[in-house]
Amino acid sequence: MSFEVILIIAAGLLLVSVLVSKISDRSGIPALLLFLGIGMLAGSDGPGGIYFDDPSLTQFIGIVALNFILFAGGLDTQWKDVRPVLKYGIVLSTLGVFITTLVVGITAQYLLGFTLLQGLLLGAIVSSTDAAAVFSILRSKSLGLKGKLRPLLELESGSNDPMAVFLTVGMIQLLTQPETQVTDLIGTFFLQIIVGALCGFFFGKLLVFLANRIGLGFDGLYPVLTLSIVFLAYSVTNTLYGNGFLAVYLAGIVAGHQDFVHRRSVIRFHDGAAWLMQITMFLTLGLLVFPSEIPPIITTGLLVAASLIFLARPISIFLTLLPTNFTFKEKAFLSWVGLRGAVPIILATYPLLAGLSQADAIFNIVFFVVLTSALLQGATIPYAAKWLGVDVPVVKKPIYPIEFTPVSGFKNELKELAIQAGSFMDGRTIVEMNLPQEFLIILIARENEFIMPSGGITLHAGDTLIVLSDKDTFGLVEYNLKSSLEKSLHS
Repeated sequence: MSFEVILIIAAGLLLVSVLVSKISDRSGIPALLLFLGIGMLAGSDGPGGIYFDDPSLTQFIGIVALNFILFAGGLDTQWKDVRPVLKYGIVLSTLGVFITTLVVGITAQYLLGFTLLQGLLLGAIVSSTDAAAVFSILRSKSLGLKGKLRPLLELESGSNDPMAVFLTVGMIQLLTQPETQVTDLIGTFFLQIIVGALCGFFFGKLLVFLANRIGLGFDGLYPVLTLSIVFLAYSVTNTLYGNGFLAVYLAGIVAGHQDFVHRRSVIRFHDGAAWLMQITMFLTLGLLVFPSEIPPIITTGLLVAASLIFLARPISIFLTLLPTNFTFKEKAFLSWVGLRGAVPIILATYPLLAGLSQADAIFNIVFFVVLTSALLQGATIPYAAKWLGVDVPVVKKPIYPIEFTPVSGFKNELKELAIQAGSFMDGRTIVEMNLPQEFLIILIARENEFIMPSGGITLHAGDTLIVLSDKDTFGLVEYNLKSSLEKSLHS
């Protein structure tokens, strides 16, 4: 096959994947199912007839893709939203993953005839969740989530992959090296977490320092800089016996929480790169699967999926969140939305490369479980949210015809200030406000139109001011407005 033909096939698969993503937007079907389906149709058992059976290459592509996806997720994580649920997310992504592994492992041992270690390996592989699929479904139905549910799901899905990887590798080590003791894995776990956390913090700070100090001559080099930091974070952390995935995710959170040069364009780049990696990863996984091998394990797959969805996930949620103030309905919703994504399928390649006797069966079972989870849970998430009363309408963030890129040495930021009814600003002109000189109104958003500001413009409740200001001045004006509003309400 010539190089040109390979490029045509690859570009065609990418194009088709992008186009069918509209089906996901309109129907609520998880995009991962569509991408996997395209890969399966293009594979050797499908009309495409492309033969692909290389678990090693698949694992490599998956690891690279996960680096992109985890870093982009960390960059986009809103720290102010995540901070209140940080301790819950950490418990879910560690103890919750362990409980899920244990429940599925015991179920596999007693119902499927697996040994306990084989069952625990299967449980570890399917233990991580994919919140991106959940939010894509909710977005397609214009639904949001109440309270702390969304940030908790985001934090759990971004931080539970390292634990799943650790348990998977640990179970394989116990199966292939009988002299290994469980106590050995405990020390390894704490070493991986500590080194991963320290490296993640270091490389996140390093990214911000270099971006703000290096002064690159070309804007397009800043995403390249961040890419180098991402892969350094993963590889250096793994070399130091830490958890590379944890380091990459934390580096994204640390960097995303701070201002650095071309921050917005870098975030956009990594968002696009993450989508490219997701599509590439799902297409590759779809090619690796032989659909003709799935029917013999359907009964087994259904049992594992049932134990995961109806037993393991609820037990892990209700036990780990027992001492919290989450309501029963919120816990029930969290139990139902534990969708499985690409990570379990990638982890299922580890037993294949290790040469385990049950590796082929485990891979096919995991693939079937992921499909079942996406179809059953994915199709019912909007109805579950409404039935449990945890849904809220999605407020779409407005798009303004103006963009601001922070640069080194300039402390001002572009911020939004909404004028509420009863506010001191309501019904007054800009010149009457006597605003500080450091508080510059750039644009006024009023319903469906944008107004260029001038001193004689009268402000009204419902207007949103796009303001260029430093943090202290903006905070002072915002505080004064809140104080005047409270006084008017009490008078």
